Amino acid sequence: MKRFSEALGILCVLSLLSVGAAAADVSKDERNLEREAKRLNDTAAKPNGEKAVVKRLTAEFKATNRQVQDLRGRNLSYGEAAIVLSLAQTMPGSATDANVQRVLALRQGPPIIGWGQVAQQLGTKLGKTVSQVRKAANNANRDIKNNQARAGKTPKQAPVEQKQQEQKNPEPPHSYQGDGRLLKQGSSAQ
Repeated sequence: MKRFSEALGILCVLSLLSVGAAAADVSKDERNLEREAKRLNDTAAKPNGEKAVVKRLTAEFKATNRQVQDLRGRNLSYGEAAIVLSLAQTMPGSATDANVQRVLALRQGPPIIGWGQVAQQLGTKLGKTVSQVRKAANNANRDIKNNQARAGKTPKQAPVEQKQQEQKNPEPPHSYQGDGRLLKQGSSAQ
């Protein structure tokens, strides 16, 4: 009887450890998700950032501008809106208004639960959502950078075009004095 209770105690401890390990994985994904959501919010705060973020949210999650604005109207940040749209996209029918409302209802409770628990109740994992929010932030940043390059700067010549231009108009060779002998530079130097 004593051995049985010891074995039962050991099994209880092992099961608690495995549950704790699973909870640690979820919290790691939630931390990553929060970090990526913050990056997306920081991107939206840049000049022309909101336009780029909305464009990316509609493209990445197959949502409408109205859906994104409705989520913003509910006092959700762009990062939280991206999370909601990503989780709604995993449901049958994709990111429909009904699926978005279901995700919001799960998140806002009662009781209020974390994104990991929302994903678990929807039968999905948070890792894919982390990747999608990261992709939206990266692409929005890239769009901003490209728009700034087009608006304020002339596009750089491609290296091949630049090389062809130099071949058409070669520079005249320059002569330099060094150690008492004449040195040439350019295509005629040998």
